[in-house]
Amino acid sequence: MPSEIADLALNDAIRHKNALLKFVSPNDAGLTGSHQCGFYLPKSAHRVLLPNFPPKDEENFTIQVKVLWQNEYGTDSTIKWYGKKTRSEYRLTGFGRGFPWLTADNVGDLLVLVRTGDALFHAYMVSLNEDIADIQAGLGVEIINTWGLYEESDQFAEKESNCIHDKFDSYIKQLVDFPDTATISAKTLEAIVSCIKTFARKELDKKLMLLMENEYSFFQMMEKKFCLNDIMHPFQSVDEFIATASRMLNRRKSRAGRALENHVGFLFHDANIPFDTRPKVDGQPDVLIPGKAEYENPSWPEEHLFVVGMKTTCKDRWRQVTKEAGRVTKKYILTLQKGISANQITEMRDSNVTLIVPKNLHGMFPTVKGMELLSIQGFVNTVKTRLGL
Repeated sequence: MPSEIADLALNDAIRHKNALLKFVSPNDAGLTGSHQCGFYLPKSAHRVLLPNFPPKDEENFTIQVKVLWQNEYGTDSTIKWYGKKTRSEYRLTGFGRGFPWLTADNVGDLLVLVRTGDALFHAYMVSLNEDIADIQAGLGVEIINTWGLYEESDQFAEKESNCIHDKFDSYIKQLVDFPDTATISAKTLEAIVSCIKTFARKELDKKLMLLMENEYSFFQMMEKKFCLNDIMHPFQSVDEFIATASRMLNRRKSRAGRALENHVGFLFHDANIPFDTRPKVDGQPDVLIPGKAEYENPSWPEEHLFVVGMKTTCKDRWRQVTKEAGRVTKKYILTLQKGISANQITEMRDSNVTLIVPKNLHGMFPTVKGMELLSIQGFVNTVKTRLGL
């Protein structure tokens, strides 16, 4: 069950038919020395949040707005557009002293910003990963990078036709129901390899993000085919409606985690990295490199074993990896988490856990002395070097 704040944010977005979902970055919180403390708002968000104030090249302007935070705390704030020189962004600023939701501890939280009227907004700061997953599933917005937009009219809109879209469309026409997640991931890979001729030469980090982004689009296309009838027919009872909605939400929430495991597995195989998935060795780690046989061989050196937890989000669940495969002291977590606080990173460092994060998300994480943030390519290179592959 979502928390009260998550429930308010979700219902507000649905009622007003719009929302910006954005993960808080170190730059937002003023931790990078840029002196630009305030929430960065992407240029394309104007169609949802600021339809009367579109971006203008070579101009700066300011809009006075009122924001109600967490349904209880109001601020007279400003949204500034920066369009000069190399900048092209909006930024929400002006919260007054003692504002509690833009601190170092908010890095990695989800800002949900809903337009409720002209220059009027409701804003929510959501911290728990489970709440964040519930909001994304409830709105049908899966944030692959750092932000996403919810527009009610856009939920089942036609996607622009291109090679990958057409491959997906051709496959979906043959289906009578949702395939399993392994098949969805395999068909995504097949379409990308066929349509993006340079895919094989790309770094592993870029490959993973392409796979995740396109699988989500593929899944949305399948939802359009299989779910519209479910939600358009008259329901015979409230229980039938709730059961249908729960089935759709659970499918959305579970698919992303499986997609990450499937696509990372492909990347490891393609890089000739040997591994076992969920082996029973003092618990059941998500990935063990090179595998169970080496782990159970007492003569196999510990520094040649790698325990990797696969988590789309990790700030609430990272400790799980420390309890598995006890023979290995140093653990890794491969995640799509969009930032966590310096305090959490310090705790990970002190627990001998290293984060593996796609390179384009590294800017979402504050720098902590003694904590190495690995890219996927960097982790694979480390494994190959240590195993002599």
